[in-house]
Amino acid sequence: METVADNGLGGMTIIVATLLVGMVFAVLPLPDFVPAELGFLRPDWVAMVLVYWLIALPHRVGIVVAWVTGLLVDVLLGSLLGQHALAYVAIAYIALNLYQRLRMFTVWQQALVLFALLGLNQLINFWVESIAGDAHWRMWYLLPALAGAFLWPWVFLFLRAVRRRLVVM
Repeated sequence: METVADNGLGGMTIIVATLLVGMVFAVLPLPDFVPAELGFLRPDWVAMVLVYWLIALPHRVGIVVAWVTGLLVDVLLGSLLGQHALAYVAIAYIALNLYQRLRMFTVWQQALVLFALLGLNQLINFWVESIAGDAHWRMWYLLPALAGAFLWPWVFLFLRAVRRRLVVM
């Protein structure tokens, strides 16, 4: 039985494709009928997908993938070059150090850890923006981390189904 994982490039193609879908979700505009305030609830989809692959396949996805992904997100969103790269490298480092423990957690326990990782991501982005004189603290600044934690079980189950269906190893 031929699998995607038999060719090392095929598995990486699936990983890159899911990261690109996360980038599309990052720039997808909200419908007109949705209040603008709900934009604060938009999670960092790319970070969530990245954390999944860091936990699932740490031998394939690591610091370099996080850094390159962060640079691509910086270019895509028009933010300071290196801002998301720094944040993604920080959360990748933590996720790689904890991946064996995270695999043993239930999906809801993983969601709590993801809340902390996404919160760190938001705080690093705020820190970089404040150094550049571009940020204004709002009470709702950490809401994307909370939204990401609530969405984590479904993102995790979907990406795991994709990984198992396409036999990405």
